[in-house]
Parts: sequence; structure tokens; C-alpha cells
Amino acid sequence: MLPQFGTAARKSLKTNLDKASAADAGGGAPEKASVDAAWLVLEAANDLGDQAAVDACRRVIDAELNGTVARGADLDLVLGYFR
Repeated sequence: MLPQFGTAARKSLKTNLDKASAADAGGGAPEKASVDAAWLVLEAANDLGDQAAVDACRRVIDAELNGTVARGADLDLVLGYFR
């Protein structure tokens, strides 16, 4: 699958963020949508040199891979990064 850019990427991210916000209210392990958002933010943060965001994204991704709960602050940063 080719990466999306511009409006298509923003629409896809908004859909994923909306799903993540609804799922994060449940308080379980990170939802797939929040992990997808973390990958998008990770790429942008790497390009911008935003090390704090890179670290938060890595923690969210690691939490999903380990089946644990990501910190709320990390999820907030990831889900609010493009706003």
C-alpha cells in the first residue's frame, strides 16, 4: 500500500483518531487506531526532529506490541499532534 499524503492522509488520520478516542475511553490496551496514529506521528516527528514526540510514539508502539497499556500522556500527545 502506498503512503498517503496531504488531504488523504489527514482524512485517514482523522478517522483513525476518532476511532482511537472512542476506544481509549474504555481504558484497555492501545487500540489499533492509536498505534496507527503513533506510526504517522513518529514519521512526522522524526522529520521535524521532535525527540519528545518520537519517544512518546515509541512508548505507545511498544505498549501495543507488549500488550500493555500506554501512558495517558503519551496517547494524548500522539492523538493531538496534528491538531
